[in-house]
Amino acid sequence: MSDTYYITTPIYYVNDMPHIGHIYTTVMADIFARYHRLCGDRVRFLTGTDEHGQKIQKAAQAQGIEPLALADKVVARYHHLWEILNISHDDFIRTTDARHQQGVSEIIRRITAAGDIYKGEYEGWYCAGAEAFVPDSQVRDGKDLETGYPVERLSEPSYFFKLSTFQDRLLAWYRANPDCIQPKTRYNEVLRFVEGGLKDLSISRASLSWGVPFPDDPEHVVYVWLDALTNYISALGFGSDDDTLYGEHWPASMHLVGKDILRFHCVYWPAFLMSAGLPLPRQIFGHGWWLRDEAKMSKSLGNVVRPDYLVDRFGTDAVRYFLARDMTFGQDASFSDEAFLERFNADLANSLGNVSSRTLAMVRRNLDGKVPASTSDGPVPEAAQTAVTAFREAMDRNAPHRALEATWRLLATIDGFIQERQPWAVARKGDEARKELESILYSCLEGLRIASLLIEPIIPSTAAKLRAQLGATDLPVNLADGVTWGLMGEGHKVGESEPLFPRIDIKAYLKELQSGQETEKAKAKKERTPEDEMITIDDFSKVQLKVGIVREAERVPKSKKLMKIMVDVGEGEPRQLVAGIAAQYEAESLIGRRIVVIANLQPAKLMGVESRGMLLAATGEDGAPFLLSPDGEVDPGAQVR
Repeated sequence: MSDTYYITTPIYYVNDMPHIGHIYTTVMADIFARYHRLCGDRVRFLTGTDEHGQKIQKAAQAQGIEPLALADKVVARYHHLWEILNISHDDFIRTTDARHQQGVSEIIRRITAAGDIYKGEYEGWYCAGAEAFVPDSQVRDGKDLETGYPVERLSEPSYFFKLSTFQDRLLAWYRANPDCIQPKTRYNEVLRFVEGGLKDLSISRASLSWGVPFPDDPEHVVYVWLDALTNYISALGFGSDDDTLYGEHWPASMHLVGKDILRFHCVYWPAFLMSAGLPLPRQIFGHGWWLRDEAKMSKSLGNVVRPDYLVDRFGTDAVRYFLARDMTFGQDASFSDEAFLERFNADLANSLGNVSSRTLAMVRRNLDGKVPASTSDGPVPEAAQTAVTAFREAMDRNAPHRALEATWRLLATIDGFIQERQPWAVARKGDEARKELESILYSCLEGLRIASLLIEPIIPSTAAKLRAQLGATDLPVNLADGVTWGLMGEGHKVGESEPLFPRIDIKAYLKELQSGQETEKAKAKKERTPEDEMITIDDFSKVQLKVGIVREAERVPKSKKLMKIMVDVGEGEPRQLVAGIAAQYEAESLIGRRIVVIANLQPAKLMGVESRGMLLAATGEDGAPFLLSPDGEVDPGAQVR
């Protein structure tokens, strides 16, 4: 009987369009799901959306629609994108589903029965952006230091979960299961956090209406993380009359999450499950972030990479390959158009594309397009079996980039074999060298067929296209008997061939990309009317403009333009700003100067230096900045209206 493999992604908030950071988790989960299907396992792959909480309610109110209507619109985009990206999920859970509400109610009933829930009064800093209360030590200047989102002081009745009583049980679980959190750096991070002590967790909100009603107390809704995390079992029918899937697939083989939500999955979720008497997941993997300009991709920073133009221009498989190949799974990685294009040309167009097109062209030209008799000529058969072993070992230890390296070593062996044996020269010898030619080309064909099985989880459309070109569509597609050498039958006709990945002119494309971006900017600017530029008094009131006094200033190392300044805006201690004024102002001349600062801007990093606000400056004809200053000795922190 085959093993079961249950893999999940986080459920994604419905308050923003998905970008490359979102799709990375889903594509990687899809790769693991497809791999385990190739291994013969009974796979269940879950993804979905998180649709409750204050953030969603506020976003819907701002648009003048109901929260569910907002969720429906965004969910449709996810379904469309997952189809484009060839995501093979078995289920899509929404926290607004009735089945999910049943699961949440059931786990709360079990936790209550265990005596781990009590009602009390909560007062603390609540970060709506992160949907979480944060400790006092994590708050400065009205912001959550970890996320940069604003916080507010809340005091309200709340149900609490006795998280503090689970410290020893959690630590015992971690130590007894050292692979339960991966990679090891994340395991150590969680271990240190729990060793530092745990506080009881607020699990309900009385001031919020958009959420799952708390069982037996409709005045409260369930706190978002207890609600959201339960999706992993509610999607399997937990809490319903039909929990067959739950019995077959729980516990999860892998919860795949971004490292920023690791604590919720590795501390809160196991504790909830322990209290409810339910099995714990086998592994939680916290992957890294895709960065751009060494900063995490975020809508507020304006550095988000959308997958649309990459997929439209290069195809789904090229994007999937880049995501799997260019990030060491578990670590951060930087995205750039240049890196994407270079990987496309080197790996997909040259290695995979050229080897397959050369082999197939020689078979059609010299063997009438027919597969010759099976042989085991040269180093390719052994390289193929070595690649299969290395591929499986890498995937089993959560290293898909290493699995792809093993596959491309096989392609390199085939390419080197062609260069060494020169089948085109052998063909010129005529009938006397026919057997030698057939032997060479069979090894190349069969090596490519096995390579197509290894690329199947990562670039499935290309794998299927390659097998069609090889004439191998009727052969097994699995990592058991499918990788046996010699399955291609003598006399079988190879299929029609076209380039798998046409080579890209990188310079021309980057020029085209830049031109297109400039055209779009010009078009948008041209189409805007004066009325479009107008804002309401409510829009303006959102911007907090304050007078600040510069207390310290120094140039940012290795930068010609950036200046780091410490500005007193009446908050007790100066806040750090980074501004592009170093070419026009000397650091000494800024000390004591009054300036105007946007005080409620999301924090950002420039050349690795955090900036917690923005100073205002006028721009001259040459682009040089001129600082704005108040007329008179205005106190720091004074509002500018």
